[in-house]
Amino acid sequence: MKQLKYLILTWLLVISGFTILHSKEKKQPAELVYPLLDAANSRWFYFSSATRPFGMVNLSPDMGVGGTWDSGYRYNQDTINFFSHIHAWQLSGVPVLPTTGEFNGHLGTQNYGSAYSHETEVIRAGYHSVELETYGIKAELTSTIRVGFHRYSYPAGKEKYLLLDLGTMLGPSGTESGYAKQIGNNEIAGYTLMEATQRRPKPTSIYYVISFDTPFENMQAWQDSKLLGTKKEYDGSDGGVYVNFLGNEKQTIQMKVGISYVSTDQARLNMEAEINHWDFDKVAQESFNEWNNWLSRIEIEGGTEKEQSRFYTDLWHALQGRRIISDFNGQYCDMTGEKSRTRQIPLDENGRPKFNHHNFDGFWGAQWTINTLWHLVYPEVTEDFVNSMLMMYNDGGLIPRGPSGGNYTYVMTGASSTPFIVSAYMKGIRGFDVEKAYEGMRKNALPGGIMEKAGYEHKTNLGGGLKYYIEKGYVPYPLPEGRNGYHNEGAGQTLEYAYQDWCLAQMAKALGKDDDFQMFTKRAGNYKNVWNENAGWMRPRQLDGNWIEPFDPILSHHGFVGSTAAQSTWFVPHDMNGLFTLMGGTEKAARKLNQQFHIADVHNFISKGFKSDKFVEKARHNTYLNYGNQPSMQVGFIFNYTGQPWLTQYWTREVTERIYSHLDPQNGYNGDEDQGLMGSLAVLLKIGLFEMRGGAAIDPIYEIGSPIFDKITIHLNKDFYGGEKFIIETKNNSSENRYIQSASLNGNTLNKSWFLHKVLVDGGKLILNMGDKPAKNWGSYPKLLPPSMSGE
Repeated sequence: MKQLKYLILTWLLVISGFTILHSKEKKQPAELVYPLLDAANSRWFYFSSATRPFGMVNLSPDMGVGGTWDSGYRYNQDTINFFSHIHAWQLSGVPVLPTTGEFNGHLGTQNYGSAYSHETEVIRAGYHSVELETYGIKAELTSTIRVGFHRYSYPAGKEKYLLLDLGTMLGPSGTESGYAKQIGNNEIAGYTLMEATQRRPKPTSIYYVISFDTPFENMQAWQDSKLLGTKKEYDGSDGGVYVNFLGNEKQTIQMKVGISYVSTDQARLNMEAEINHWDFDKVAQESFNEWNNWLSRIEIEGGTEKEQSRFYTDLWHALQGRRIISDFNGQYCDMTGEKSRTRQIPLDENGRPKFNHHNFDGFWGAQWTINTLWHLVYPEVTEDFVNSMLMMYNDGGLIPRGPSGGNYTYVMTGASSTPFIVSAYMKGIRGFDVEKAYEGMRKNALPGGIMEKAGYEHKTNLGGGLKYYIEKGYVPYPLPEGRNGYHNEGAGQTLEYAYQDWCLAQMAKALGKDDDFQMFTKRAGNYKNVWNENAGWMRPRQLDGNWIEPFDPILSHHGFVGSTAAQSTWFVPHDMNGLFTLMGGTEKAARKLNQQFHIADVHNFISKGFKSDKFVEKARHNTYLNYGNQPSMQVGFIFNYTGQPWLTQYWTREVTERIYSHLDPQNGYNGDEDQGLMGSLAVLLKIGLFEMRGGAAIDPIYEIGSPIFDKITIHLNKDFYGGEKFIIETKNNSSENRYIQSASLNGNTLNKSWFLHKVLVDGGKLILNMGDKPAKNWGSYPKLLPPSMSGE
């Protein structure tokens, strides 16, 4: 009996020990984030470490300093030039660097930068640490939304400095001039005026307040590579300031940097409101906890640790890039007029801003990425962004498609924000002025609206070709007025406009605006006007109606925006059935697309122009499909519409495993991650949900792919949705067992490859039984295929 009790006790201890060990091994989502993913590539605003979700401050080391590409954090480069606080769409600012020994900051970044080693670098969500080997300094970085927090451990026996470069080239723009004023012996305040860029048409001021926990001896300055000595104030170009700290002992010095686009007083307010203490570790932990809370909205089980790490890194990127530009109290800088104006976001009953104002690259491609992810998992973010867009509409008269620092940039083409706003409304996210939103979207689609403008077309309204689209039903290529702005790509513009028109038609229908519904529905069929039956592709047309000659379906930037005819032919997300009819029927369409996948299989479904170590523009997109950019990211899910969902399951799993599964600095997105668009796509592929029509239908749906995890739990925001959570559970899932054999939704058999958004957000469970052979009787019944404009 005693022996039996001993065996039972021993067994219980083993079980409890295993449970404890297992629980210790389970990592939190924020622990799984790998910030170094693809860090050798991409562009200025891509890399993130010491930042919060959508934070104004994105504090990190800069190895590359000039240009939109090959700048910011570059893993393969061996010198850190400085740590700068803003890495955003066409925005940069406030570069600082601690140094020791003889000061040489006035000689430029090529002389004052520091060597470093990745072996001593520690990077995690909200924190970055690196040894500046040239100076013997350990630098640690963290942040709040609007404040950068630095901790520098200086060595003994050397002079100690902190420099602020007010004249350097900094990513997308140069520094036109800078101002700094010493305030006591613990603070510097001022601004940098960042030069206008080709995309952001006006210079932008970045205001800062820098506060130290240790008094400095004095502030000194330099200009034109010459030291100017001690200065209480500095105002000029091609220069900067630095402070020195007394004593030769080993010393840790902390520094806070508050940022604002409005004024130094606002920068100080941001700093005092967000960090009113000097506990660096507390802020770093709070940042980690905040990231963990955001990322935990989606819980995953199963898969390898590498797969889980890559998933949460993708989700981390989906919450980056599109930065807050309003201050803690809701003030912001409006640059839509001739002069800069300070504006105020409305306050709630507690005196806090009702939403944030944002800076972002275009929503070009967002209909297949953040439309789905944000609206479902982070609806409060969606509401923030819609209100931000409408505020800019109030200020400048247009809903933007990619603002920068309060400027319109007219990035890319069309009215790419329309699907985002329409889908928000259709999903019940309506905490904004709906009539004003409709008014602004309608204006954008008519003469005088943003559709008239091509990419970065600041002074004219010709490159969009909208008058021809309205008169002839297509945008000619080339335009008779010549090139105005970028992306004058007639056929591609026609396809985008037609989809956006369909989205606006749905909004008109929902609001009872029948005349508009009829007008925009008719325009939504304009995609048919660039279909060339003889070629079997969408094809550019000239003003006289003749097809462009010569024609090559994989020639890039020849009538198609960032794409080829082969890729863009499938850009009819609102009317798949109509497209299939043009192609000669569903079977022919499926065969054609499957052939394209087989061809693209040879080069891993990405453009041959993308290299692992740099971006090669000339060779960009010369392929039949390219999952390294937005125009063809939806194509894998088209097979659900042809009644062959097993091909969706096969090809999307191939794309996921071969493109979005790396976990190293040299690989990741095979092109341009584009401020969360490709990160969001990767997340959606891995949880097996997609929306071909971008969620803009009256009754939005989700289409089913092939999830890579055993269990996915989406925690729903109860302020927006009735359910608590939605679970996707796969049985017998593996890379080989990627095919859905059968499915059930909330206990009922599901024989189709899609289900309604309103069912998901009420909570429930989708169970997918997987196998290694296609189940061609599942999801293939013609009457149960996903809906299209033709046939509704």
